[in-house]
Amino acid sequence: MEKEERDNNPQTSASDPDDQKGSEADRESPKKPRTESNVETAANDQVKDTTANAVDADAKRKAAAAARAKAAAAARAKPAGAGRNPAARKAEAKEKPLEPSPKQPVLDAFVTAIRKQVGDDAVEEATINRPNHHLPTIVVPKEKWLEVARLLKEDDSLAFDYLQNLSGVDYETHMEVVYHLYSFRHRHSLCVRVKTERDEARVDSVTSVWLGADWNEREVYDLLGIRFDGHPNLKRIFLPEHWEGHPLRKDYEPLDPEI
Repeated sequence: MEKEERDNNPQTSASDPDDQKGSEADRESPKKPRTESNVETAANDQVKDTTANAVDADAKRKAAAAARAKAAAAARAKPAGAGRNPAARKAEAKEKPLEPSPKQPVLDAFVTAIRKQVGDDAVEEATINRPNHHLPTIVVPKEKWLEVARLLKEDDSLAFDYLQNLSGVDYETHMEVVYHLYSFRHRHSLCVRVKTERDEARVDSVTSVWLGADWNEREVYDLLGIRFDGHPNLKRIFLPEHWEGHPLRKDYEPLDPEI
């Protein structure tokens, strides 16, 4: 009877050896055997990581080299003096002597021909207009202009047979008539400037030399008030004859401010 009570009491009953072994086995996690396949997989993963790192490093080096090359190319393409302020560049441009113009010999030949046949005083100034494709430019006194105009057209070495443009300018201190000439025979160009006073603005007409000057001279007379002596029909071409004043003069004041 006493033995049965001990058997039924879990606290006094002895533990089964098989149960104890099972518990220990549960507490200890089984270790996976290190097979040959697992070793090869780990090695492959390590090789992949190493290769990826090498590729990333190579890509970074190439990107850095490309950036340096781009910066160097930009520095070479940057114009000289671009980093300096405009005042410094302007001062440097003044100090640096200009290279001779390719049209300087052409201008010299024009001036020599004119002075030889008309007189030394037939050309007051001779310059190269560099911004306008190095255009040879001369200033002729208005007293000599008609004689010089005939020479420019009739002389075989000059042969300016085409009057490209005729315009007038009000400089406030004086007026100017500007002529752009071209030679189809020699394919050379010339600009002639003729000055006149503002109060009594007059220049000889060149309609007898270049017939195309007709309407251009009328336009300059209409808008600037410069008279062309010898013109066959000098009258307004845009405005009515009763119009007061000349609209392109700097001192022009309209009678009706709303017009």
